Amino acid sequence: MADPTPVIDDLCAESEELDRLVAGLSAEQWALATPAPGWTVAHQIAHLAWTDHSSLLAVTDQEAFSREVEKALAAPGDFVDEGAAEGARKPPARLLAYWRAGREDLAEALRNAPEGARFPWYGPPMSTASMATARLMETWAHGLDVADALGVTREATDRIRHIVRLGVRTRDFAFGVHGLTPPFEEFRIELVSPSGESWTYGPENATDRVTGPALDLCLLVTQRAHRADLALHAEGEDANRWLDIAQAFAGPPGKGRPAKGSVA
Repeated sequence: MADPTPVIDDLCAESEELDRLVAGLSAEQWALATPAPGWTVAHQIAHLAWTDHSSLLAVTDQEAFSREVEKALAAPGDFVDEGAAEGARKPPARLLAYWRAGREDLAEALRNAPEGARFPWYGPPMSTASMATARLMETWAHGLDVADALGVTREATDRIRHIVRLGVRTRDFAFGVHGLTPPFEEFRIELVSPSGESWTYGPENATDRVTGPALDLCLLVTQRAHRADLALHAEGEDANRWLDIAQAFAGPPGKGRPAKGSVA
């Protein structure tokens, strides 16, 4: 059983970095539009706070979480936007305090979770490490949206290794949500980390391969950039198709981002 402590630590570090980005914003900056249609900076932080709250319920109060799932099933496709909109209506100081308290409570709950625990979710149940990884992925991805709205470039760190692993593990899920049969054979994945390390996955002799920057794979599987704008290279028909449909988040296929220079 893998120790979840490193990913929980990295989740906290990623959250703190985003916190520093938004802590001093004016009311006007909280209202800036982000690349997600209809979502402001406040919506992005409110969504993170809402999902942290849901995750905390899943870890600490599964009956209460089941009621949240019932609400989601009653309004499929709406509950995520509604949660973000409700939080975005809070004054920025209150929203920031709510997000901070919720993520700290979640981190503590994950650290104290019993070994081997699995928690219910809107998709398949998740282990402690998987829950922390999913939260890190979302924090990183929505943090990019906030940075884009503010015109800020965030430096990538090797914390994205968790997102890379999630992206690789969700290959078959991406094929499935598109109604496609997942490939039987594993791919060989060879990536260069932000610090220059080599990160590899899958057998060396695999026919299908993906190579390129680890950052670009993260941008792809979180659908924060179009494949055409990334330096990822695929060898093999199945690997090539995967780069067109990859997603590491639960739910139906996302629309993704248009290529630069194209009409959205």
